Amino acid sequence: MGNLFFNDYRWLNQPQKFEIENDKLSIETEPGTDLWQRTYYGFQNDNAPAFLTDIEGDFSFQVKTEFKDAVHLYDQCGVLMYIDSENWVKISVEYENEDFARLGAVVTNLGYSDWATTDIPAGVSEMWYRLSRRGQDFYIENSVDGKDFKQMRMLHMHKYFDKASVGVYACSPLTSNFRANFSDFKMGSCEWPEYKEHE
Repeated sequence: MGNLFFNDYRWLNQPQKFEIENDKLSIETEPGTDLWQRTYYGFQNDNAPAFLTDIEGDFSFQVKTEFKDAVHLYDQCGVLMYIDSENWVKISVEYENEDFARLGAVVTNLGYSDWATTDIPAGVSEMWYRLSRRGQDFYIENSVDGKDFKQMRMLHMHKYFDKASVGVYACSPLTSNFRANFSDFKMGSCEWPEYKEHE
């Protein structure tokens, strides 16, 4: 995969404070920002800042996230694949308490979000993600060192689309704020092996 520069990126919900330098991006979150649709809680939020680029066809997108300043409940940052306000995927580490954080993904199909997580130590402050697309299906991986990637989730988007908006996001759903750092942006051909039935 090749390194990305930011000429083709655009903001969804541009934050008041951010910095772009070479291939690195920093976002300072604002209180009351989030991405969620309906399920269980009932509310709808679509105001988290995200820095996205559009791509058609199959691909793999990879990025490093750093979030050592995320020390308040629900502070989060990671990768976003966005079709529209009711169809998207976010992958992140979300701060929970001093003991653990939640590594997981929210898949929002046709206006309803789900949330699948696993607990990780709260001291983890960096995470790499790789998001791969094949048609309407996506494969999510994470890594603690940027080399050894492990499967997190496989998913299907129900709304048909050709062009995906892919990039990074950060938010603070309650009253806090923190600085999220992103680097090592890479985009290229799909690294998720194509499935072939056994003969």
